[in-house]
Amino acid sequence: MGKSFLDKAYAARDAASTRRLYDDWAESYDSEVTGQGYATPARCAEALARFSTDRTRPILDFGCGTGLSGKALAEAGFTTIDGCDPSPDMLKEAEAKGVYRTLTPIDADGALPHDLSSYAAIAAIGVIGAGAAPISVFDTLMRGLARDALLVFSFNDHALAEKQNEGRVSEWLDCGAGQLLFREHGPHLPGLDLGSNVYVIRKS
Repeated sequence: MGKSFLDKAYAARDAASTRRLYDDWAESYDSEVTGQGYATPARCAEALARFSTDRTRPILDFGCGTGLSGKALAEAGFTTIDGCDPSPDMLKEAEAKGVYRTLTPIDADGALPHDLSSYAAIAAIGVIGAGAAPISVFDTLMRGLARDALLVFSFNDHALAEKQNEGRVSEWLDCGAGQLLFREHGPHLPGLDLGSNVYVIRKS
């Protein structure tokens, strides 16, 4: 039996190969991950909502994929959501969710087409880790955030096993560039006995 896309997802690869994997996975992604109880989007959306004073202000769903994260954000009460992702086929699936104001393709190796400082919050849900984006994306998002804006993100257990990921977060917090509002470990893909940490940081 061939490997499922989930089996392949955590293998290291370059940006072009990652985009091809997610393009190929787009049509079956939702059914495969929800079939394993994918819990992180709702956990992130609920955590962000806890610290958001105005859910009508625009937020960016960075690495939105098929839009499961945007759907969770909308269900948590956020009304103005932009999405971006390197995979055109994933973006087609996200558009069908009907929750995004705009959807923009991005080049994983290029400059972002967004002014990150215009957002009250950025979500990077399931974005950073093995087989996905490198920890340098966290630096990019933190640098781009406006003062007092929020970043909600997650590290699954594979990402937590790579100590440089939480180490980089600590560097930002220890120098006072950000304030940790929330961190909690919980279910990610319970069908695979995989957990994740959810974080909310306020930019200082």
